[in-house]
Amino acid sequence: MTNANLRLILGAATALGLGAATQTFAQDSIYVPLLTYRTGPYAGSGIPIADGMRDYLTMLNERDGGIGGVRIDIEECETGYDTKKGLECYEQVKPKKPVVMNPWSTGLTLSIIPKASVDKIPILSMAYGLSAAARGNVFPWVFNPPATYWDGFSQMLEYIANKEGGGVEKLKGKKIGYIYLDAGFGREPLPLIEQLSKDFGFTPTLYPVAGTDMQNQSAQWLNVRRDRPDYMIMFGWGALNPTAIKEAVKINYPMDKFVSIWWVGEDDVKAAGDGAKGFRELNWHAVGAEFPALKDIQTRVVEKGKSQSPKEKVGSNLYNRGLYNGMLIAEAIVNAQKVTGRKVVNGEDVRRGLESLNVDEARLKQIGLEGFSGPVKLTCADHNGHFPTYVQRWDGEKFVKDSDWIKPMSAKVDPLLEADAKSYAEKNAPWPARTEACDNKS
Repeated sequence: MTNANLRLILGAATALGLGAATQTFAQDSIYVPLLTYRTGPYAGSGIPIADGMRDYLTMLNERDGGIGGVRIDIEECETGYDTKKGLECYEQVKPKKPVVMNPWSTGLTLSIIPKASVDKIPILSMAYGLSAAARGNVFPWVFNPPATYWDGFSQMLEYIANKEGGGVEKLKGKKIGYIYLDAGFGREPLPLIEQLSKDFGFTPTLYPVAGTDMQNQSAQWLNVRRDRPDYMIMFGWGALNPTAIKEAVKINYPMDKFVSIWWVGEDDVKAAGDGAKGFRELNWHAVGAEFPALKDIQTRVVEKGKSQSPKEKVGSNLYNRGLYNGMLIAEAIVNAQKVTGRKVVNGEDVRRGLESLNVDEARLKQIGLEGFSGPVKLTCADHNGHFPTYVQRWDGEKFVKDSDWIKPMSAKVDPLLEADAKSYAEKNAPWPARTEACDNKS
């Protein structure tokens, strides 16, 4: 045998060995794709979210060797917050057998909901997407804890009523402005707004902002100055948020009457300068890095150069939002392992893990997040939980808690969610009836 032939045989054997090793690694890991956007007009919101998600999962790999002894295979796919690119990412990662899908866009979520039951991949659209997907009997593959957009809007109305000195009767005769991204995200609450305005007697004034005009809102805010709404509610994302706050400051709109859904970060408010002091938004978790899990992220991920996040951003509002999402992914996998008795779980297993998720206070303490957020528990019927939120206020330097915990107006919202879920199934007939097993009969 010549040396050349020997090298060919050894090379082939090595290649086969590497192939087998790669296959073994793939089989012995849990694949979690993250559909993120670090570029484009939504990057200001997308980057800290992506960092928080990735860093939490990376920390589990570094500190614990993964989940249940199985490493997490983390991969990002850049969507640019574009539904078409997002769908391309979905198709790109699907053959790799992801255990959960994180769309991070209401438009993309709506596009892949019909695919979930066919592809056997659960969708985790954490506090965004289709509010009616909270109904697990209709949407067994979609999960949107800990609160829906409809919950959030009702919680802001409750906050406004409390500021006015009483119950929802105080909303009667009020003019409430709604500035929003004129896309799936911002339009999602419109049916609820229409109904609640009739129920409570307030007048909604709508200020849609096209995605192409997020940095040019002068016309909308001139209309706000003309209309003089008693309160402004914002559903913004990306470049819309800092622009809206700056425009509000420019027309001297009172910040103590400007409240947002939970997607505003510190940089969004800082961009408006001192005039933004007093701006408010909903939240359901803490801001800050003084938690054992976040300290582990600092020492095991950030300081070792395994994060894309600047050290000072760890613990910021949207970073912690991404971390919360990462925690839900991890705990769903933990629960899936428990429910199935398997360490290397698949999408069907993680769907079961999400559906019987129960992260109580003891578990939060165990994972280093005691006091970070409230417990979260899901059931077969309820894939959201409809948990309370609180209002935080910008004090000029940081967000501080500004209210007690506020429950959603479930008596008003739940029947509308039920009707919307039914309507969705009818419009998308034949919508598959639920056949999935239920590990939690609640």
